[in-house]
Amino acid sequence: MTLWLLLGIAAVILLWAVAAYNGLIRKNNLVKEAWAGVETQLKRRADLIPNLVETVKGYAAHERATLELVTEMRAKSLQASGVADRGEAERGISAAVARLMAVAENYPDLKANQNFLALQTDLGKTEDDIQLARRYYNGTVREFNIGTASFPSNIIAGSFGFKPAEYFQIENDADRQAPKVSLNQTS
Repeated sequence: MTLWLLLGIAAVILLWAVAAYNGLIRKNNLVKEAWAGVETQLKRRADLIPNLVETVKGYAAHERATLELVTEMRAKSLQASGVADRGEAERGISAAVARLMAVAENYPDLKANQNFLALQTDLGKTEDDIQLARRYYNGTVREFNIGTASFPSNIIAGSFGFKPAEYFQIENDADRQAPKVSLNQTS
């Protein structure tokens, strides 16, 4: 009777270990899928930038420094690897694109250009999609990290080398502030 009881306990522990391991694998795969979604949206934005730069260049050729900065930040973004490096590169590209849009405000003909308006609309939609992808990614990271840190699944996580995933976060306090929007138009 004692042997059956010990075998039953061992079977329950084994089944729990398998379930915990499979749960961590599932959550880890969701993190990878979510990161792929973030990268897809970031690539989509990076693909829009050359068209935006070319359109602005036609109207604001003397704004060379701004155009070069946007191009440089795009290249850094495409070369970045890892969550932290990518986050840093994306902060740079966001600032450069914002600066480019500010330059465009000085050119009424550019602001009325249909190609520029379409690119601006696409860029705005892409920024929204990036935010959604980042939130989804961070949510999957949260769930995975809870699984790797919670007892008793942390025993399985440690035994099989699962490490907490990195959040895609904003580290600069100035970037956390809501942007200032002015509805005043100058003519």
